[in-house]
Amino acid sequence: MSLRHLRPLLTGLALLPALALPVTAHAAAQDDPPPARFDLQAHRGGLGMTTEESLEGFGKALRLGVSTLELDTHVTKDLKVVVNHDRQISGVKCRDTGPVTPGDPQYPYVGKYIKDLTLAQIKTLDCGYQQLPGFPEQEVVKGFRMVELKDVLNLVTSYHAHQVKLNIETKVEAGAPEQTAPREVFVRRVYEEIHRSGIERQVTIQSFDWGALKEMHRLAPKWPLVALTNYDFLQVGKPGASPWLGGIDADDYDGDFVRAAATVPGVTTLAPNYGFPQSGKIGDPGFRFYSDAAMVAEAHDRGLKVVPWTCDDPATVEALMDMGVDGIITDYPNRVRQIMADRGMRLPRPYFPHDRA
Repeated sequence: MSLRHLRPLLTGLALLPALALPVTAHAAAQDDPPPARFDLQAHRGGLGMTTEESLEGFGKALRLGVSTLELDTHVTKDLKVVVNHDRQISGVKCRDTGPVTPGDPQYPYVGKYIKDLTLAQIKTLDCGYQQLPGFPEQEVVKGFRMVELKDVLNLVTSYHAHQVKLNIETKVEAGAPEQTAPREVFVRRVYEEIHRSGIERQVTIQSFDWGALKEMHRLAPKWPLVALTNYDFLQVGKPGASPWLGGIDADDYDGDFVRAAATVPGVTTLAPNYGFPQSGKIGDPGFRFYSDAAMVAEAHDRGLKVVPWTCDDPATVEALMDMGVDGIITDYPNRVRQIMADRGMRLPRPYFPHDRA
């Protein structure tokens, strides 16, 4: 009898409670349910639920059960990789608590670019002093200090979250390169931290800067890459190549995001904004989808997945699901998980700090 025919029988035996002998950790890992097919991505760890890109937020998302932790990276003056969305310290999210040394000429730090600050300077910032406006359900992590990429990688390891992916964005500002670390330095430092972690097989790399994707592919040719766009960055109809596309001119592909992104080596997934306006929802006057059924079909024909960002409205999420998208990047992974449950979809496994697999 083939293994394929035996598998249902083996699965049934594994479910017998007290009759089975205790399993080893290795066997337990093999008995894990298969990963959910729909990619539920917690945007910045799920900022609708918890202070964004905090270890507490990422931990809450792991305990909820998500497919992927989505996060952003920047590189400091002393070449540390920190997890933060904004290239410039935002006064809405962080406040100064005092200079790292008396008379520091760079103080105050709010408003400065991360690439011009050291990790020690950044660690003085209180980035959990208030709830983010517009997110009334967000749990505030009081006194939160910005974390390093290695801290998030270590957190996933400590949860033994072997099925969870990390979708890590290199936030190279291609349109204003002087505002972030140089592309080659930025990408190399992110690569080094991930490579050192021991869980690089769980990582995908995303960027709006396709030049950064090409550089990462050079360093790690087996890592899956994700091409981000907000459509405007394609600069359709404008002369020459957009600075965001790594030398590609979208007009050479009739402005077709799928065709253009498919030429980037290593790209396996497309991540467009889900619609216009970016914060709109189905039923709004003038709203239209960007990642529509035609885009999804074209991407699938090329063997590419489509995982749009960042959709929070349940009805709009359901419409995207109906169009066949492969996942959703969302501020509210709890909402999308409930939709998945209501639809009878396979749910991502929750993980807890004490898990052993």
